[in-house]
Amino acid sequence: MNWCRYRFRSVWDLRAAPGAVYAALERVEEYPRWWREVREVTPVDDRTGTARLRSLVPYDLFVTARERRRDPVALVLEVELRGDLEGWARWTLLAHRGGTRAVYEQEVEVRKPLMRRLAVPGRAVFRANHALMMRSGRRGLRHHLGKGNPRGARR
Repeated sequence: MNWCRYRFRSVWDLRAAPGAVYAALERVEEYPRWWREVREVTPVDDRTGTARLRSLVPYDLFVTARERRRDPVALVLEVELRGDLEGWARWTLLAHRGGTRAVYEQEVEVRKPLMRRLAVPGRAVFRANHALMMRSGRRGLRHHLGKGNPRGARR
């Protein structure tokens, strides 16, 4: 087993139309407004951007994301990731019970040297850190779609 590889899957049920959720998720540069752990997003060009991520564990991850798929008909957004994490991430949206089911999938290998050194003893902590980040993102997006601002999120 490669202890530096991770596969994540999160499912968010949202009370908003799939088109509205897609519109929010495709505007990655606005994520820091509603997703506390996405600290910065800087567009590089129309298909690429850099991001600084930081959740509960006190270290920053820097990634460059390049668009692989943007399909408003199929409601799929997918990026290739390079930097401290290398691999891919994808949002797939489905109409579900009058709202939207957003499925987030990610397969990455950690490249950040400290995380690689701590791969075995820190694995459970890294997975929990990711879960907390995703829970915060779901809460932030729910508020954003409802035009509210979650406690502690930046505008």
